[in-house]
Amino acid sequence: MCPYCEDFARTVVMLGQLALYAETFGADLDFVDTVGSCLAASLPEPPPGLFPPGDDLSDGPEYPGEGWTP
Repeated sequence: MCPYCEDFARTVVMLGQLALYAETFGADLDFVDTVGSCLAASLPEPPPGLFPPGDDLSDGPEYPGEGWTP
């Protein structure tokens, strides 16, 4: 596995383990919030081939308050 792919896979695994920890009795949810946001921010770009060709990752749903008119 390429080093780039290893970083991505390792970060995704850590996020999954953190999610499991968050569901345990007595979990420190402040820790989960802090570490989870840091891990998500450090997540590298997905390795090539993970998404279908031509898939635009920047073309997602609109966020609340953006582009909405009544």
